[in-house]
Amino acid sequence: MLQLNQVSKTYSSKASSVQALNAVSLELMPGEFVAVRGASGSGKSTLLLTAGGLLQPDSGDVLINGQNPYELSADERARFRGKNIGFVFQQFHLVPYLDVIDNVLAPTLAVDANAEGAQQRAQDLLKQLGMTNREHHVPSQLSSGERQRTALARALLNEPSLLLADEPTGNLDQENAEAVLRHLKEFAESGGAVLLVTHDDRATPYAQRVIELQQGRVANPAEHPATA
Repeated sequence: MLQLNQVSKTYSSKASSVQALNAVSLELMPGEFVAVRGASGSGKSTLLLTAGGLLQPDSGDVLINGQNPYELSADERARFRGKNIGFVFQQFHLVPYLDVIDNVLAPTLAVDANAEGAQQRAQDLLKQLGMTNREHHVPSQLSSGERQRTALARALLNEPSLLLADEPTGNLDQENAEAVLRHLKEFAESGGAVLLVTHDDRATPYAQRVIELQQGRVANPAEHPATA
């Protein structure tokens, strides 16, 4: 599903350079929910962006379903992400002038999708996430929990095999955080794979494994049974 082999990434400027990832190796299989923990600046977000085909590493290989996305052209890589990966972010990244249903349908622009089928799937996902009565509201009319559920529906629209989540519960209260985490866990249990980076202690009981990052290195990877 997802393999990172000796992946390194350094940010350089005239004044200094910072090694965000230092020979990181990670394997994520179908059905797995893995959480990545670490202090601010430990490389968590860089890891997620690199794993998602958004930030090319300086060295090492990234494989998603056997394909290295960085060997593709920019257009091919965008289509590959659209078909294989769903992204969920702390800040939601919804389009402010689109209503909920059109925000959910936005990923169809990156892939060759059947419009009628996508519309029905979007409606089905919003029903599963308790958002049917908010389909025609714009993001400014939604609570934080509703925005994140919209973002989750958008991530799931193209039936990806991999979900990458960056602090998805950071802006949510207990009830909404648990709802999002349950949906991520259900996605993994259905055969998908979830890689979650987080500071949130509420997230780790949902993960099968918890990996600690320290200064860009995997430090003390640990098994964590799913109890939620």
